[in-house]
This record gives sequence, structure tokens and C-alpha cells, in this order.
Amino acid sequence: QVQLVESGGGSVQAGGSLRLSCEASGYTFNSGAVGWFRQTPGKEREGVATIAYGTRTYYADSVKGRFTISQDKPKNSLYLQMDSLEPEDTGVYYCAAHIDYLPVGDTPLSPRTSWGYWGQGTQVTVSS
Repeated sequence: QVQLVESGGGSVQAGGSLRLSCEASGYTFNSGAVGWFRQTPGKEREGVATIAYGTRTYYADSVKGRFTISQDKPKNSLYLQMDSLEPEDTGVYYCAAHIDYLPVGDTPLSPRTSWGYWGQGTQVTVSS
């Protein structure tokens, strides 16, 4: 049974930083895809950052230069360093692993991409 458990969420003022962690059990962060997504109030879930095929990273335009995704394969863990946080970053952040279906021409961030495993989410609140 695959379990992804996120941690590190919390409340922070604009301009601050948070580091999210995702620990996996029953699944090995090897050469597959892993990533972070978020659900912000009033919006559909969106891709934030992913690592695919071991090293290739993708970032949403809204977080480029501010967020950094990384993984520790021996620890089977995924991280999201979030700096210069903005109120618009408020939402529930989810860890995901293993792409079931990637449409031709799309990236792992695409809402049309199907992911196999999801964590329960961790709340991030950024106040102005």
C-alpha cells in the first residue's frame, strides 16, 4: 500500500519561507515522476513543481524563482522549498507520485496528466 505523507505546512507572513516535506512508503522515488500540487480557494488543483525521469524539473510560472523542488532518494522523500511567499500561494499542498497517463505534448504539471498516488495535503497560509 502506497502512502505519501506531507508535512511542513503552516502560517507565515508574506515574504517568508516554508519547506514542505513528503515521505513515501510502499513506493520508491526512483526514476519515476514526483511532484507538488496545490488547491487554492476558488480554483482547481494546479501543478506547482515536478521532477520527472529522475532529473527534469518543471515549475509553474507563478512560482519560478521562488520555489525549489528536490528529492532525497535514500530517504524516499520529496521537498518543496518555498521562499518569498505571497498571499496567492495560500492553499492545500499535495504531494503526488507516479504518472499513470501523460498526454502527448503535455508536461507533468498539466491538469490532463493523471497521477497514481496522492498525499492527504498540508495547509499553507500566507498573510499579507
